[in-house]
Amino acid sequence: MRARDLAQDYESVRLTTDAVAAARLMAEHKLPGLLVLDDNDEPQAILPASQLIKVLVPAYVIEDPTLAAVIDEKHADRLCDNLRGRQVGDCLPHSAAPPPIAAPDDTAIEVAALMAITRSPLVAVADRDDDGIHLLGVITAAHLLNRLLQSAG
Repeated sequence: MRARDLAQDYESVRLTTDAVAAARLMAEHKLPGLLVLDDNDEPQAILPASQLIKVLVPAYVIEDPTLAAVIDEKHADRLCDNLRGRQVGDCLPHSAAPPPIAAPDDTAIEVAALMAITRSPLVAVADRDDDGIHLLGVITAAHLLNRLLQSAG
């Protein structure tokens, strides 16, 4: 199995996409994360669902998780208000690494190793040439596991 054979069409957003719209996209499609593209359709980052959840949680609760117990349900139901007025780029960590990108000829084990090393729920598959990066699709960890299990019999 090569990366080009494993790659699938996948939802993507831009740095300027509304954060609430990105959260809805993740929730409706049950995605582990979103591929973030630049204006030239080149992969810029991965926005994991866990990072978007982190944006919802007040900073004081992140610093002291015991404070989560004092937030009542009424306030908990309004956590998504923290996304209003923000863009996807605002939700990425400042130290966001470039997204993992596999070459079309990479093997399944090379893709698996890339996922493991980067701890990313997905890997972009792209060709690179003098004109830049040309996205072919995305491989999610769940899809890769499914294909590896099929091969295992």
